[in-house]
Amino acid sequence: MAKPFTRTYSRYSRDAARLLGLMIRNARIERELTIEELAERAGVSRGLVYRAEEGDMGCAIGAVFELAAIAGVPLFSSDQSMMAVHKANAEKTLSLLPRAVHHPKKVVKDDF
Repeated sequence: MAKPFTRTYSRYSRDAARLLGLMIRNARIERELTIEELAERAGVSRGLVYRAEEGDMGCAIGAVFELAAIAGVPLFSSDQSMMAVHKANAEKTLSLLPRAVHHPKKVVKDDF
């Protein structure tokens, strides 16, 4: 059996995932939702809810965002129109940037 690949994450990323998990847990408890109820509403397992609340970096980001939305955790802006404006601005900025980054190939000087 192949050894599972373990990805290393920066402290910032781990802290951000932990913070989001704590925010989901706090919002869930404030809304008086059980783990089972949140899992059922999101269409995920109870284990995934538990792992997301612990800040497990192996959880799918879409599932964690859905848990946050159901629990009432604001991810960016709760105002749909403001989110649309931010999304449009980001897309506009990206349209001005190159699609990919290419580093110039280094020329080897082999004439001694």
